[in-house]
Amino acid sequence: MSKKLINTMIVLLTAILLLAALALIIVMKFNPANDNKEQEPSIEEVLKVSVDVPEITTNLKNDQYVKISFKVQTDGKKAKEEFTKRDFQVQNLMISELSEMEASDLQGKKGQQNLEESMKIKINELMQSGKVVKVYITSYIIS
Repeated sequence: MSKKLINTMIVLLTAILLLAALALIIVMKFNPANDNKEQEPSIEEVLKVSVDVPEITTNLKNDQYVKISFKVQTDGKKAKEEFTKRDFQVQNLMISELSEMEASDLQGKKGQQNLEESMKIKINELMQSGKVVKVYITSYIIS
C-alpha cells in the first residue's frame, strides 16, 4: 500500500474515534435520567417535609359534591411549618377552586393531574418560606 493511503486511513480512524468519544461524553454528561437519580429524595425525606390536608367535603359547580384529601410535599422544614400554619388558608383555597369545577373536570388521570398542579401553583402564591413541590390526591369521591 502506498504511504499516502496508510496516512489517510490513520487520520480517518483517529477522527472516528474522537467523534465516538465525544458523543459518549455528551450522552453521559447531559442524560437527564442520570440527573434525576442523583436528585430524587428518599421516601423518608419526602415524608419529613409533607403535610396531610384533612378531608374536605364541598359542593362542585354542578350541584354534585366531592370528598377529597391531599398530601402536600414542601421543599423543606420551614416550608412545612409555614404550610401547617396556613392550613385554614389552604383549605379555603381548595374549597374555592373545587367550587368552580364540575365533576367532569376531576375525572380521569388528566383531571386529577390538573387539579394537583393548579393547587400547587395557588398554594405557592401564598407561601413565603419555601414552596410546595408536589400535591398528591390521597382520596376522593364524587357524588
